[in-house]
Amino acid sequence: MIGWDFGGVHVKAALVEGGRVQAVVQVPCPLWNGLPALDDSVAALPGWAREPAHHAVTMTGELTDCFSDRADGVTQIAGWAAAHLPGTVAVYAGRAGFVAPEEAGAKAPDVASANWHATAALVGRLRPAALLVDLGSTTGDLIPIRDGQPWAVGYSDAERLETGELVYTGVVRTPLLALSPAVPFRGRRTALMAECFATTGDAYRLLRDLPEAEDQQDTADLKGKSIPETEIRLARMIGRDRHEGSAADWVRLAGVFAEAQLRLLHDAAATILSRGELPEEAPVVICGAGRFVAARLAARLGRPAEELSDLLAPRLAPEAGAFASTCGPAVAVALLAADPPARAG
Repeated sequence: MIGWDFGGVHVKAALVEGGRVQAVVQVPCPLWNGLPALDDSVAALPGWAREPAHHAVTMTGELTDCFSDRADGVTQIAGWAAAHLPGTVAVYAGRAGFVAPEEAGAKAPDVASANWHATAALVGRLRPAALLVDLGSTTGDLIPIRDGQPWAVGYSDAERLETGELVYTGVVRTPLLALSPAVPFRGRRTALMAECFATTGDAYRLLRDLPEAEDQQDTADLKGKSIPETEIRLARMIGRDRHEGSAADWVRLAGVFAEAQLRLLHDAAATILSRGELPEEAPVVICGAGRFVAARLAARLGRPAEELSDLLAPRLAPEAGAFASTCGPAVAVALLAADPPARAG
C-alpha cells in the first residue's frame, strides 16, 4: 500500500507493508505549472513509489491556479493518478470514505483538500480526544478529535477558515507581510513593505528552527539560503539593507515574526477550545514541517504535546521516522486504506 498526498507544492508518499510504515518521502512539486509537474516529482522519488501497488490518494493540489476550479483539479489529479500509478487506485473522500478515481470529480466537495480529515481520522484511532495541529510549509490545520472521530465544525477550506480550523499560515512559504502590519526594530515600531521580500522560511532559518530537510522551497528572490542572503531578505521587509543591522538585530526581528505567527495559531486554538468539547487533559497531537511551532502552541495552551511519529512508533520502521510526522496525511491515508474507516454519510 502506498499513500499519496498530492499538494500544490509537495508530493508526499508513504510505503506500508504488512501494516507497518516502511518508508516516507517528500519532494517539491510546482503543480501550478500543470500536471506534468507530477510526472517530474514522482520520477524523483525512490523506485518503490513507481512499482505496482494499492495506491491511496489524498490531495490539496486541486487549489492550484492551473485548474479552473476545485472540481476540475480533483478530476484531473484523480485521473492522473489512475493513469500513472501502476496497480489499483482509491481516492480519499473524507467523510464519504474511499472512492474510485472516476467518481472523484462527482465527489469533489468531499475529496478536495480532505488530507486533514485523513490525519484526524488516524489520530482518532490512537487518541479518542485530542487537538490535532498539523502545521506545514503553507497552512495549519487545527482539528478537534472527540470520541475517536474528527470533530471539526467546518469541512471545506472556506468553512474551516471561518471556524479557525484552517489557518492559512506555514513555516516555509508564508510571506512575512501576512503576519503583522508592523514590527519593532531598534526601539521603534515600523510598518512593513507590502512586498513578498521574505517568507517564514527565512525567519525560522535565522532562528535555527527549520531543519534543512524541510526547507525545500525556493526563496522569495530565488537566491540562496545562506545566513547573509537570508538577512538581506529580512532587512528588505522593513525597508533596510543588511548592513543597517547586526546579526542579533535580524535574529530578534525573525523572532518577532515567529511570535506573530504563534499568536495567529493561538487565537485559532483558543476559539476551538472555547467550545468546551475537549477535556482539559486532551493532548495536542503535532505533525507537519512546523511541528516545532505546534509544540510551542501546546505549551502556551498548557496541554501536553505528542508527536504523530511517536504515536505511530510501533508501526514505523526506523527509516520511516524522519518524515512520518512531516507527511502525516500520506501515512494516514495508507493506513486508513489498509483498514478503511466507516462511511459517515
